[in-house]
Amino acid sequence: MNLKIKQNLVFRLNCIFVSDIHGKIKLYEKLFQITKKEKPDAVFLGGDLLPKTFKIESNMDGFVNHNIFSKIRDIKYEINKEIRFFIILGNDDPRMYEHIFEEADKKNLINYVHNKTIRFKGLYIAGYSCIPPTPFHLKDWERYDISRYIDVGAISPEKGKRTVNVPSDKIKYVTIAEDLNELSKNLFMDKTIFLFHSPPYNSFLDRAELYGKMVDHAPLDVHVGSIAIQQFINKKQPFLTLHGHVHESARLTGYWKEKFGRTYSFTAAHDGPELALIRFDTNNLENASRELILIS
Repeated sequence: MNLKIKQNLVFRLNCIFVSDIHGKIKLYEKLFQITKKEKPDAVFLGGDLLPKTFKIESNMDGFVNHNIFSKIRDIKYEINKEIRFFIILGNDDPRMYEHIFEEADKKNLINYVHNKTIRFKGLYIAGYSCIPPTPFHLKDWERYDISRYIDVGAISPEKGKRTVNVPSDKIKYVTIAEDLNELSKNLFMDKTIFLFHSPPYNSFLDRAELYGKMVDHAPLDVHVGSIAIQQFINKKQPFLTLHGHVHESARLTGYWKEKFGRTYSFTAAHDGPELALIRFDTNNLENASRELILIS
């Protein structure tokens, strides 16, 4: 959905951002406890939200409703303030469950923003779940990046498994770069927050633990983010971009945020047992903070 957007001033919003919770119930409980206590204006969830191994597939609806949506309903009922929940899915979330989030969006419980733009006070929120090809077999959220090239060790989006049917020509020819060009049409970049699952390529945010590893004697690239997202940020200069996906990047690089020209970019991915929670004020992005919260 493209919007012709009217420019206006940026409202001051206090926000929370998390990603890559992978269905861990105690992390969700802590997130919602903090949300209830701090009453932010918005909570962003950046994908990979569902359990990685779910044995009772027919009851994923029950898992999501009990551990996520019921808590959001409680917050909205108990707190006399509008708190918006902006959500995308990630590459580990089977797309066959996307309808659960779409239905919650229709009921105005959450804002499911994959491939959409939502107006929110003085800002606009755009979401995009897709990532470049990986070595993993689930391909529901994978796209070719800027061309049909794939990295050493990766599996083509034309192979692997999908939980929903996608036309073969779309799998073969559509790229992340094309999707972002379409998504960003008519947007004022300096008023838009992009919620991505993939980080930008060759950054502090996409460093994987692949140094010295090889496939068929060819070295693996330690940077696994999206070139299309990197180019998009550098060219379009959005207000803020939020990322996840590469759990170990902050530990390996020592950085969870980076600035590209005027654009701030944050990752909430984390490879420890704690909840990695980012807090930011839209009028003071420079002083955004990341807290690793121990779960008892």
